[in-house]
Amino acid sequence: QVQLVESGGGLVQAGGSLRLSCAASGIIFSFYTMGWHRQAPGKQRELVAAITSGGSTNYADSVKGRFTISRDKAKSTVYLQMNSLKPEDTAVYYCAFTSVRDYWGQGTQVTVSS
Repeated sequence: QVQLVESGGGLVQAGGSLRLSCAASGIIFSFYTMGWHRQAPGKQRELVAAITSGGSTNYADSVKGRFTISRDKAKSTVYLQMNSLKPEDTAVYYCAFTSVRDYWGQGTQVTVSS
């Protein structure tokens, strides 16, 4: 059974940092490109960052230079280090990957106060 479990969200002041984690189980983690997505109230879900099995990364323009995605294959975990947070980063953050279908975690709330 495939499971993605996110953690690390919370309330932080603007300019602060958070580190999100997503622990995967039930898959051969090293095979897949993993992504972090977010959805703010009233907005569509958007891709924030992704990391391939080989470690290549890409980022949404809005987070470049502030967020860093990484993965630990031994722990089957993908991380999102978020620095210099802004109120507009407030959203529910989800990790996900695609196999025969899309798999999503339950999400973790990030709230950035001004």
